[in-house]
Amino acid sequence: MIYTVDEIRTKIENVIDPSTNISLKAADAIKHIGIDDEQQSVVLLVEIGVKSNELMSQLTRSLAKIIKLELGFKSLVIDYEQARPKNMAKAMKILAIASGKGGVGKSTVTANLALALTSMGKKVGIIDADIYGSNMPKIFDIEKEELTGTEDGKIYPFKTKGIEIVSAEFMTEQGKALMWRGPMLGKLLKVFVSETIWSPDLDYMLIDLPPGTGDVAMDVKSLIPDAKVLIITTPHVSAAHIAIKAGFAAKELKQQVIGVVENMSYLEINDEKHYIFGKDGGKIVSEKLEVPLLATIPIGQPKSGHHSLFAETELIGIMYLNLARRVLRAIE
Repeated sequence: MIYTVDEIRTKIENVIDPSTNISLKAADAIKHIGIDDEQQSVVLLVEIGVKSNELMSQLTRSLAKIIKLELGFKSLVIDYEQARPKNMAKAMKILAIASGKGGVGKSTVTANLALALTSMGKKVGIIDADIYGSNMPKIFDIEKEELTGTEDGKIYPFKTKGIEIVSAEFMTEQGKALMWRGPMLGKLLKVFVSETIWSPDLDYMLIDLPPGTGDVAMDVKSLIPDAKVLIITTPHVSAAHIAIKAGFAAKELKQQVIGVVENMSYLEINDEKHYIFGKDGGKIVSEKLEVPLLATIPIGQPKSGHHSLFAETELIGIMYLNLARRVLRAIE
């Protein structure tokens, strides 16, 4: 007997995901069913709560029992994807902001991009995942605050300028460094991602990653497999060289790199541009990664007197609005 995709779906949708104890139907976990009639094979793409070898093997056995023993197909191929955390709405777009090295203004770009998206009517959250160099509270002039939470250990993000923020800065003594090893960093990131009570109507989540290609970047891929990546560099040859490595690392993790931002592109004095860090670093990165150069942001001081945040009415603020529009087009 030849079975249709709908018939196979009906047969397997009540199978329970052992990592969540929820049926595949209830979790909307069956993302694709393919049938190769010639090979008498079925191909499945299934979203699972936790990608653990033991749990995936258990689920595979349950599905194979139906596909091969009950329905009579000769083979079954399953590709598993990890589901997004429940507290992050499926409609939310998630963008990780990455760089190869520190000092390129990645956090400043993240903050101003968030402001630009907010001014366009989008609801935005920021995860300050640069654990050792958490700087987002300082950028937004947030005085030392203790995050509030619930009895079961979940936390509420801090809110400022219409943006929801969590940061390791909220969890350390003022002026003290956070001296944790890799496993502890992963646990803190999991709190920010899975144990934070984000507003259910957030449109965008920006994740300010630490520089480089270490544990946190890989943990983000594990916790939020569908996060896309924006690469930040300066024009300097060394920054561009390492940004290329960060971009290729993201691609190796199967993350979509949507583009590159060249920050500190030039300093303009009396209508003359001074390329104090060199030229075309962003162009080189974008060409190597085969992604667009979305913006070149010059060195500048906000006219409001703020140290980091640009108003949408000034030139660099307008540049961030244009960057936000390009990000929207790239993600949506």
